[in-house]
Amino acid sequence: MATKKAATLLIELFTEELPPKALEHLSGVFKEGIYSGLNRGGFLSPASTATPYASPRRLAVTITEVMNKAPDRPIREKIVPVAVGLDKDGKLTRALINKLESRKLSHVPFEKLTRGFDGKTEFYFYEDVVPAEPLRGVLELTLERTVETLPIPKVMSYQIQSDTVEFVRPARSLVALHGTDIVAVNVLGLQAGRETRGHRFMGTGKIKIPAADQYEAVLEKRGSVIASFKKRKQRIRTELDKKAAGAKVVFDDALLGEVTALVEWPVVYSGSFDKSFLDLPQECLEFSMKQHQRYFPLADRSGKLLPQFLIVSNLQTGSPENIIHGNERVLRARLADAKFFYDQDRKTRLEARVPRLANVVYHNKLGSQLERTERIQLLAGKIAREIGADPLLAERAAWLSKADLLTNMVGEFPELQGVMGRYYAINDGESEIVANAIEAHYRPRFAGDRLPEGYVACAVALADKVDTTAGLFGIGQMPTGEKDPFGLRRAALGVVRILIERDLSLSLYDLSNAAFAGYGGRVANVHTDLESFIFERLAGYLKDRGYSTLEVASVVDRRQVGINQSLRVIEAVHAFNSLPEAQSLAAANKRVVNILKQAEARGESFANPDESWLQEPAERALFDALNVTSRHADSLLKQRDYTGYLKSFAVLKSPVDAFFDRVMVMVDSPELRHNRLALLANLREKMNRIADISKLVIEK
Repeated sequence: MATKKAATLLIELFTEELPPKALEHLSGVFKEGIYSGLNRGGFLSPASTATPYASPRRLAVTITEVMNKAPDRPIREKIVPVAVGLDKDGKLTRALINKLESRKLSHVPFEKLTRGFDGKTEFYFYEDVVPAEPLRGVLELTLERTVETLPIPKVMSYQIQSDTVEFVRPARSLVALHGTDIVAVNVLGLQAGRETRGHRFMGTGKIKIPAADQYEAVLEKRGSVIASFKKRKQRIRTELDKKAAGAKVVFDDALLGEVTALVEWPVVYSGSFDKSFLDLPQECLEFSMKQHQRYFPLADRSGKLLPQFLIVSNLQTGSPENIIHGNERVLRARLADAKFFYDQDRKTRLEARVPRLANVVYHNKLGSQLERTERIQLLAGKIAREIGADPLLAERAAWLSKADLLTNMVGEFPELQGVMGRYYAINDGESEIVANAIEAHYRPRFAGDRLPEGYVACAVALADKVDTTAGLFGIGQMPTGEKDPFGLRRAALGVVRILIERDLSLSLYDLSNAAFAGYGGRVANVHTDLESFIFERLAGYLKDRGYSTLEVASVVDRRQVGINQSLRVIEAVHAFNSLPEAQSLAAANKRVVNILKQAEARGESFANPDESWLQEPAERALFDALNVTSRHADSLLKQRDYTGYLKSFAVLKSPVDAFFDRVMVMVDSPELRHNRLALLANLREKMNRIADISKLVIEK
């Protein structure tokens, strides 16, 4: 029998260039898939650690303390209760035979079964020891499953010999080493070996990895490849700061990650451009450098751009002039185009462009961009009046909000829509409030993005988002599964964030109905679906703040307060939920809700309780305690002290418990029954006014 031994395991897939924006995530999933599969198989120890590696042409992982054979594994399977295993004659019952057959244990003699208790019941068990499995078979299966489940948005099909293979990019070689030994696994039509390749230009061609734990060092020394994504990223960050020579590097985490995924041996060089281009809007300069060329702009201490930039190259050379000058020429052409567009665009006022939006289709079922602009203008004015903003400024900003879609600059750089609209509005002499609202109405563009500042900008942003979601919902274009081509989840979350974080007291019901009314019957008024969709985003927003699922449900399902009050209410629910009386009151509340629901289903009617019908001391005590508590709680509610409001009901624990212990609600007398139901309805209404406390019950 082979001796079990532990060693470092290396797996590397060498491929054509992998998608840079996905590389870091793919690397993490690849590492986790291999580690988890081997851990489940029993090949790892508590001391085993996994290290991911990723470069433009490789996904790899090393795992320490990996056994070449898994330990023997005892199993114990529950079959059937002893009471039903044998009949009165001592023969095997059909239930026992069927269970053994279903578990593929029909070959096991009855005498091999053991007896034991599972809780209070005695069962027959099958016990055995599964012999140790070799690493190769489990590793190959784990590798296949990991490769199949990588989060690849789009796979490529290619040929290896006569087989068609599918992967994110064509895979060229596979390394699998356990210590110094090759593990003969096969995946994607590749047979594992120990050969990989280094840097495309600076490496030494094919490189043999002598041992798994030497992988990183050998690649760096012989292949000129820094295999660790994390180390490469940190090296770039350090070199950028050094090369900036006191200037401020305009960092962008997404850009840094993408550049890290594009190079194997990062070297930073400095370039420059003509100062005249600094007359362009700073956003345009940054976008041209970061998004189009993947350069890092430099700025002075005040944040104003300098006519310099940093290049992260994949090639180290003693004479980088050609690299620098080549990149400077490319950027110069980009900026020259941008300057021409900017100069041309400013010759035509934004308001002169608006009528031409009639020729731009927004959606074939929702009309043109001009029709959209008209709807947003009306809705923005309505919202502005309700939140105390200047409706004329809101309507003006909304009217001009989409005009920059017809400019040359936005045509070339679509990501700058709104941003360029602000610059052109200022150039036209529009109010600063209007100009800022034109830019801000797209916000928040992504998770964590800034919100619009000022009520006018908020009014236009809300109008834009609610009009978009209402129109697309009205023609049945709701998001399904993970697909959301129109970004409606992002728009709905934007509505939630603006209402809460800018504390805008607007009725979602009125807002959605106003948006649907703007379509004049052109789309179905599915405002209930739209409101539910936005409340789902509210639930996600609150969960992201750290509140429990039950706490979120108690607020969101109730929908009793405006969205802008949701954070304050859930903070109050959380505080109430931490009280020792909370679970008891929540359980009683749930019992009350169920009793009243059943009574209402039978057509029972009840209004306010009549004090003269209070017969039992326990119901009188609850009636009095509820009245006293309600008066105090109502004063707290007027002050929006939601925490104090909910906590004030903690004193009702004893009278509520006594009521259910000593009072029968569903008595034969209709008058007495209805009076007790009315008392419970009053309790439900008071306790659940701002949140459904019954949702807080923890099921056991």
